[in-house]
Amino acid sequence: MGNASEGPSAELQAWTCAVCPAQELAPGRFDVAARPGPDSRYEPATGWRVDLSTRAPTCVHPYRVGLPPGAYASAGAPLPPRRPLPPDPRDLALPDDPTLLEAWFVAVLRSTEPERMRAALAQAEQVAGERFPGRTVVAAVRRVMSTELAR
Repeated sequence: MGNASEGPSAELQAWTCAVCPAQELAPGRFDVAARPGPDSRYEPATGWRVDLSTRAPTCVHPYRVGLPPGAYASAGAPLPPRRPLPPDPRDLALPDDPTLLEAWFVAVLRSTEPERMRAALAQAEQVAGERFPGRTVVAAVRRVMSTELAR
């Protein structure tokens, strides 16, 4: 972990999920998985996802943290420079897990041409509202809009 800085940056805190280890840990102090899946799960005791085999804190949205998948904390993989990454096409499917709703909105917006964002957001809100309570959808949209507009 010698390649990690001391703490998270305000930028990463704004651009990552509320349950991402990047909210509290600097890059290099958590792993990055290609996407959410059965190999990682949210651990309420820590407040973030962990890899079930290594127990390392794990970000599951490379496009939000700006790092490709890698075992940075668990295996000491060299930390590459952060850079914009496109969402995985599978991240454009509406999740069943409400903790992934915010990341889904981000993926939708980052996959949309700027002139179509208003329509894409309206459609995404409608689709999400069919699966999740309105309060959950509004909270996710508020957080996403406050950070995505700043990007």
